[in-house]
Amino acid sequence: MSHTHYPETWTAICTLHDIVPNTGVCALIDDQQVAVFRIGRGDDVYAIDNFDPNSKAAVLSRGLVGNLGERLVVASPIYKQHFDLRTGECLEAPEHSVNAHPARVYDGKVWVAAGVTLREAEEELAA
Repeated sequence: MSHTHYPETWTAICTLHDIVPNTGVCALIDDQQVAVFRIGRGDDVYAIDNFDPNSKAAVLSRGLVGNLGERLVVASPIYKQHFDLRTGECLEAPEHSVNAHPARVYDGKVWVAAGVTLREAEEELAA
């Protein structure tokens, strides 16, 4: 997943190969926990808030990734709600959705723009 945005908002998290395919890691960016997922063996990466509003715990990076139909999701390790990796939507309880953040791979590193939500970045690019 690749997004352009102002370079000062991007933070390097780790190298792409530091994330085992189809798993997530947690990163602390400006005092905010972000769950970063690598899907497949390529360079598809996604970032959502790590805090699960259903269980009130910072655990989403430890969830199981998969898909429900066409949607890439992570299942919370506590109550098993599914969060869409592209949008942050909680499929079982949309009112408990989380923020999705722009994520990309550049020069072998995983970069996340945690200071902006994916929705804000897309609105900015459309303007």
